[in-house]
Amino acid sequence: MKVLIIHNSYRQPGGEDILVEQERALLQHSGHEVIEYRRSNHETNILGLWGKFTLPKRVVWAGNTIRDLRALIHQEKPDVVHFHNTFLLISPSAYYACWESGVPVVQTLHNYRLICPTATFYRDGHACEDCLGRTPPWPGIVHACYRGSRAQTAVVSVMLTLHRWFKTWQKQVDLYIALTEFALKKFVEGGLPVEKIVVKPNFVYPDPGMREGDGHYALFVGRLSPEKGLQTLLKAWQYLQGIPLKIVGDGPLRDEIQTFVETQKLEGLEVLGRHGHDGVLELMKGARYLVFPSECYENFPVATAEAFACGVPVITSRLGAMAEIVEDGRTGLHFEPGNSEDLAAKVEWAWTHPEAMSEMGREARREYEEKYTAEKNYKMLLDIYERALSYHKRSSL
Repeated sequence: MKVLIIHNSYRQPGGEDILVEQERALLQHSGHEVIEYRRSNHETNILGLWGKFTLPKRVVWAGNTIRDLRALIHQEKPDVVHFHNTFLLISPSAYYACWESGVPVVQTLHNYRLICPTATFYRDGHACEDCLGRTPPWPGIVHACYRGSRAQTAVVSVMLTLHRWFKTWQKQVDLYIALTEFALKKFVEGGLPVEKIVVKPNFVYPDPGMREGDGHYALFVGRLSPEKGLQTLLKAWQYLQGIPLKIVGDGPLRDEIQTFVETQKLEGLEVLGRHGHDGVLELMKGARYLVFPSECYENFPVATAEAFACGVPVITSRLGAMAEIVEDGRTGLHFEPGNSEDLAAKVEWAWTHPEAMSEMGREARREYEEKYTAEKNYKMLLDIYERALSYHKRSSL
């Protein structure tokens, strides 16, 4: 099978980019031909005056993307097109180029962009669903949810509104991939057709293997931004004594976190910055547990799947998909979102009960072997492609 992968990367690399690479490598390793159409939001740095002026229009409808894809599809003749992200520069107009060329379209829903202007269901320190099911999503504009700007939020909202009116999401995509049952439910509430959504979780490829030993520190891996619960994490560590924590990642809160650690004299807490994928896995294998205090609706964090693959349990906020992915008392522990005292209590219990956490780590590894291996994911992906081909043929009659 020949697969065209389409992906628009963000300015800061993240889990989506890792998963796109893993899926591409898995398909190629399995003998499929993969071609790619890639854009990056870094391109906006070199736009001239006219390019910047017309950028909002391109977010809604990118004529250059349509021309590029028409030519690429005509030349390569892929069997299926698999979209990952279209924001900013590719735009949903790319679906139309595929549809008119007669190629079935699959879209992985890595985040909640289609039903939330910020893609995270997060505002003012808590989960927010004010825009869910609303057309236009006025609350997001009023609260300047995207980058703190009403103007920029309005551009995203116009994109969402026009494509809802055009029924782009209903007609131009043959099959959507949601990463969890929680996400599927939210997308259906937001207006996507339930019959076009299937659940396929993230996976880890290649298998990093089970860690050795019980681990020597707690670990946070992720973007250093407010929705990830970093303030709750730091407040929790003020209650704790002698439990080392390594914070891996980068983002707008990095300097603030470093200053807090230094002024509060939080011994044993290290801010390590961004690490490559291999470096993260090495740190993961040395951790006793992963701490995931997110206060937004996560979809399926890469770090969680990687922790399970390494046999590392996860202490997570009891919120959204994370409460579905991590089974409390089996593959990790839950705490109340935003509650630093509850988080501190769970972290301290986990640190003082190493045998219990080791057993949870073994259960996490079993969970990975049952659900999140490349082999199981590959079978699901091929089935999705076959279903998309079948659906596209029926809808074209």
